[in-house]
Amino acid sequence: MLVVSRSGAEKLPAYNQLTMKRFLSLFFICFALAFTGCKEDTKTDIQVVTPEEMQELSELEDVQLVDVRTPQEFDDGYIANAQNIDYNSPSFDAEIEKLDKSKPVIVYCEKGSRSAKCAKKMKDAGFVKIYDLEGGLAKWKYKGFDIKSLP
Repeated sequence: MLVVSRSGAEKLPAYNQLTMKRFLSLFFICFALAFTGCKEDTKTDIQVVTPEEMQELSELEDVQLVDVRTPQEFDDGYIANAQNIDYNSPSFDAEIEKLDKSKPVIVYCEKGSRSAKCAKKMKDAGFVKIYDLEGGLAKWKYKGFDIKSLP
């Protein structure tokens, strides 16, 4: 069966047009899958959490809690179970490499600036799940959550 246009000129047989449409559709689907569906998703999001959310996370998940302030700031008060890794220390990159990248990490500083930079570095280093405490230790204290201090 031939398809005839209004002008009377012959075109490809109808089954050839259908075959071509199917071929093009299949081609575009394969092309899209090759560039989107078949690659491993390595995207890591940094999630900013409130003090209340952080409290829940630390109770529900096996998280690594990292205080990125200076040792002097840490000595003045810290969140229970936090480990101090000074963001401004020359050994900072080596210290975060000692953490387990497959476990969730919560980072905090005094007000949120250093922890945001730290979270970005951790993302680049391949950490899977990163939480950044919104407002840092200042907001944690303001909301009435407990602070530990060295004796």
